[in-house]
Amino acid sequence: MSNHTNGTLPDIVKTMVFEAPLQKVWQAVSTAEGIAAWLMPNNFQAIEGQAFTIFSPYGDSPCMVKELDPPNRLVFSWGKDWVVTFALKDLDGKTEFTLIHSGWREDTVTEVGETHAVVRDRMNQGWDSAVLPRLRGYVEQ
Repeated sequence: MSNHTNGTLPDIVKTMVFEAPLQKVWQAVSTAEGIAAWLMPNNFQAIEGQAFTIFSPYGDSPCMVKELDPPNRLVFSWGKDWVVTFALKDLDGKTEFTLIHSGWREDTVTEVGETHAVVRDRMNQGWDSAVLPRLRGYVEQ
């Protein structure tokens, strides 16, 4: 899943186990209300091919649902460059959750004028320090 070939930067990959049933985690990552509770405000709809927007402090990000396999997998584009995958696996009442944030290129500048290398580092830290802990708190409450 994670690649690092010439001209690309490695995918951000995070795997964790939540003390929550699969369906609860799926609801948190596949509904507008759930995503807003731990990530950012949005107008997500769980329909393959559906465009939606993530309303970020850095500006609105156009997104599109690329793949939907309830309750195991959701893939969406984020902005012009990235693809985010949420993969879920049932572990007898617990849920293994894997995030893959891909599409990082060494020679690409984002819509806000920063290189992918700078933004990737910031996003990697943000997933670890803020976003995924909020998801854990949301699904384990």
